[in-house]
Amino acid sequence: MASNAGYVNYFETLGLADGANPGEARKVYKRMMKKLVQDIARTEITPDKRSAFILDVARLNAACFVLKDKDRREIYWAEREALIAMEAEWCALDESDTEAHEKIRGNFDSRVRSFLSKYVEEMTLTAGQDREILEASHWDEAHARYATSLLRYYRQHLYNDILERLPYHEVTKPKIDWVERQSTVVELLGGLC
Repeated sequence: MASNAGYVNYFETLGLADGANPGEARKVYKRMMKKLVQDIARTEITPDKRSAFILDVARLNAACFVLKDKDRREIYWAEREALIAMEAEWCALDESDTEAHEKIRGNFDSRVRSFLSKYVEEMTLTAGQDREILEASHWDEAHARYATSLLRYYRQHLYNDILERLPYHEVTKPKIDWVERQSTVVELLGGLC
């Protein structure tokens, strides 16, 4: 069974069970956001804490934005499940079938990049324009500008988590003609002596 790490789970982000209703998502989001804003107000802001705070706010904003709309939530969950199934299919392929590996690798790679770009970056920045989310998170243009580079880094981190599990690293064993190599080395060294 493939690990689900790297595929953003917004239910998990909000601490909800898979399939929790939109009302629950809104309620939990507001409670978590209120606590996060209070926590950051009580601490001294350093660049690292600011980055962590912005990323946490962005993740919560995206989670609420995706989960509060039934259609958006269903599309998100279907895309996520399809990627998890595709990863499991890829990992189950016979190692000697390189053509099948290449075919699924290309398809998977483009789909996972698209998924992460859409749900880590685009939805987060779009969520920052939602009135309900703006009121709860106090998100503004400065946060959005600062968040773009953080989200890009976060997206790449998730992408790398996924890639580390996949059979990208497996290289075909080289076919080396040792007799030919030996004769080449002898010729080269013979010319030096």
